Amino acid sequence: MADKALTQSQIVDALAKVTGFTKVQVRGFFTAQAELAYKSAKNGFTVPGLGKLVLVNRKARIGRNPATGEQIKIPAKKVVKFRVAKAAKEAIGGSAPKKAAAKKGKK
Repeated sequence: MADKALTQSQIVDALAKVTGFTKVQVRGFFTAQAELAYKSAKNGFTVPGLGKLVLVNRKARIGRNPATGEQIKIPAKKVVKFRVAKAAKEAIGGSAPKKAAAKKGKK
């Protein structure tokens, strides 16, 4: 299982075993959570322990058509981004070195 990403069915299966809920209940939870996230994304939606969905304004910019090389104007728009929680970063990739610790000895 570590070689490939888990499928939705595998995630539902694993959580059903751990929690004691049925697969239908776990799948229903994920559906309800997704619907709530879509409705709440404008104000930010936090998934405890994983991260947060945030709405970001992207500025207008000049792009380039890769086929013709012609410059095109890309309009400003709002996009949804996911910011990974600090706890998730540390659990997956280890803790990042602290910059403040290096300056501590200096006066």
